[in-house]
Amino acid sequence: MISICIPIYNFNVINLVNELSNQASQLEVPSEIILIDDCSKNDFKKINENVCKKKVYIQLEKNIGRAAIRNRFLEYANYQNLLFLDCDAIINSPNFLSNYVEELKQHPNQLICGGRIYPKTPPKQDEMLRWKYGILKESKPVEIRSQHPNKSFMTNNFVINKAVFEVLKFDERLIGYGHEDTLFGFELKKRNISIKHIDNPVLNGDLESNETYLAETEKAIDNLIRILKFTNHDKGFIQDVELLRVYYKFYSLKTIVKAVFIMSKSLIKYSLTKGYINLYLFDFYKLGTLAIKMDAKS
Repeated sequence: MISICIPIYNFNVINLVNELSNQASQLEVPSEIILIDDCSKNDFKKINENVCKKKVYIQLEKNIGRAAIRNRFLEYANYQNLLFLDCDAIINSPNFLSNYVEELKQHPNQLICGGRIYPKTPPKQDEMLRWKYGILKESKPVEIRSQHPNKSFMTNNFVINKAVFEVLKFDERLIGYGHEDTLFGFELKKRNISIKHIDNPVLNGDLESNETYLAETEKAIDNLIRILKFTNHDKGFIQDVELLRVYYKFYSLKTIVKAVFIMSKSLIKYSLTKGYINLYLFDFYKLGTLAIKMDAKS
């Protein structure tokens, strides 16, 4: 009934696979665990090998990226429902898999998102940016996520019907980090494919350093600009993405925004990397970065 699909990249998945294996063994429906390693470093391959080789385990010789690797699971999945989990997920409910199975019994072929939560205890200062952004922006209760189901779509914890996924895959033109889930959620919306949000979250088990997360944010903005070109600057897509919506709302002030950002970028970056987190400053950092990159790519 359910194929559990876990793309791996430079992460220890032993605990995740063991927990899922234990829960799967107690299900009354057939299941399988499929792991595809996207050309991780050898150290991680050695760590994961013993637990992974007991499952369906594929090691890629070349990194293909976050979008393409998810599509690759179609080649190996035997069941009609695919549960995608990020490799850094921590399962903190003994009923995690059974919750999905019960939902699928009641709502066959439904696309379901379980959600994401973060540790309640603040991390060290060097990881504060990712934690605070996750707590305030991503870790939303099911009632809030359900208000805008497609905009709340995330790839870290969701179930999709295999037949639907064969038609609507992740866009493999997005090779780098970021926004493959944003585009996928938008494509679901265009096709009137509904998303059901439930209270079945995973815990985010890997907080990037402030510096790393800022670098990844800039990469994600590059992908966002690529998507704009793919969609021919679709107005619906722009309205769905807060950063783009704000950018075009204040487009006439773009020159001023860029000038202020260029003067203040070093100070903002210093504050964020040192863990003095103000999400309004982080939003302005993204807006200024987008304005500069849009001009550079025009």
